[in-house]
Amino acid sequence: MTADPTLTYDHPRLAAIYDLDNPDGADHDFFRALADAHDARAVTDLGCGTGILTVTLARAGRTVVGIDPAQAMLDQAVARPGGDGVEWRLGTSERIAPRSADLVLMTGNVAMHILAEAWPRALADVARGLRPGGRLAFESRNPGAEAWRGWTDGPAERDTPAGRLREWTTTAPPDPAGIITMACHNEFLDTGEVVDVEQRLQFRSLEQLSADLDRAGLAVAHVWRDWARTPFTGAASEPLMVVEAVAAPR
Repeated sequence: MTADPTLTYDHPRLAAIYDLDNPDGADHDFFRALADAHDARAVTDLGCGTGILTVTLARAGRTVVGIDPAQAMLDQAVARPGGDGVEWRLGTSERIAPRSADLVLMTGNVAMHILAEAWPRALADVARGLRPGGRLAFESRNPGAEAWRGWTDGPAERDTPAGRLREWTTTAPPDPAGIITMACHNEFLDTGEVVDVEQRLQFRSLEQLSADLDRAGLAVAHVWRDWARTPFTGAASEPLMVVEAVAAPR
């Protein structure tokens, strides 16, 4: 995962409100169940953010590594209950040690934040990091659903752990590579501090994802349209693709 500074939440106020906007839920239940179902003894959470999911993966007999390019996010992760049960690493996919993981996760649209040529490099790093038979699991948005059309909103105000916040988001349509750009304005009213963040996400079809995974030595095992493991059919009415891929024997 290659970091673009405009894509990370490497600001203390944005890191402080991340869990409010991205709470524990059905997606985390899915990834926890996957780790248990495959008896993963070593799990790497790539793009772990504040570690809200990562810490819940730790247990006796399992090692867990959380990797993120944003120091502000890792500061939240280290300080949270259970943070001492995880090894935290600042960086991107190059921080995955060879053959170190039974399961690698990319959650919360992390896969979509890895753009252009950084994507095949990240998949190659993941493939090297997985033990034979190990798995990669991540979610991505179905381009046919055009979810980005609903991502322009505000202005609006709300109370957050970082104080009263006025915010709005403007989203540009996808470019020819399927990359959308979101301009996010955050004005913390208690202090007058303004944090403007430009986020970019790349929409990829299942065909493209499958081809990219195959080139990295990762074979698609399952693609679900929801967290309840309903098979994905490719219809535009299915906004989500949850991908499980298996490392090929080496």
